[in-house]
Amino acid sequence: SATDKPILLNNIPDAEAFISGAEVAVIGFFQDPQSPEADQFRLAAGQIPEVPFGLSSSAAVLSHYGASENTVALFRTVDSDRRDLDMNNREVDAKKLTRFVRINELRLVTEYNPVTSIGVMQSSLQFNLLLITDKMSPKHPERMRKFRAAAELYKGKILFILLDSNLKSNERVLSYFQLKKSQLPALAIFHTPDDEHEVLTVGDISMERVQDFCNRFLQ
Repeated sequence: SATDKPILLNNIPDAEAFISGAEVAVIGFFQDPQSPEADQFRLAAGQIPEVPFGLSSSAAVLSHYGASENTVALFRTVDSDRRDLDMNNREVDAKKLTRFVRINELRLVTEYNPVTSIGVMQSSLQFNLLLITDKMSPKHPERMRKFRAAAELYKGKILFILLDSNLKSNERVLSYFQLKKSQLPALAIFHTPDDEHEVLTVGDISMERVQDFCNRFLQ
């Protein structure tokens, strides 16, 4: 719960277990856990209840992660990436820290919106698979269950993205892939370095169909 946040990480095994236990984990490295920067970190932790926040003032932990004092590091398993934010800059407050987490918290399936789009663009993964669908559909929960199960198989290779066709800001993505709403749901796979892509309109999602589509494109 938010009242338990952040979790104190006193040694390296605690920190490693904390990071490996979540899709996205945030650690604040503060030599002084009562500093103004650490207070802003606690404020941000309370505003993002679904992301685990840890705090460490252990010299061994800071050294292990090559972190300088007053640094916040976000670890994500989807592409084994890490993003750092320097809290020594007085302009960095809880609001900016919250935005930093929201931009960079890529998950097994990341929902595409104006905030997460920045993190998606900066991902180290070169292949993106989009499920373009209507989130209001009664079939949506089951589609997501299958899409997420397929995402587990391509962790570290393909970034799986959910794109809600109801969002006005996503209309240009539909037009880029030359899709009409009547053709949805659809899968679109994209290779970022050269913009090569392929689109598949699917009556419904199955793990086999997602795998077949991904493997064909990767080959």
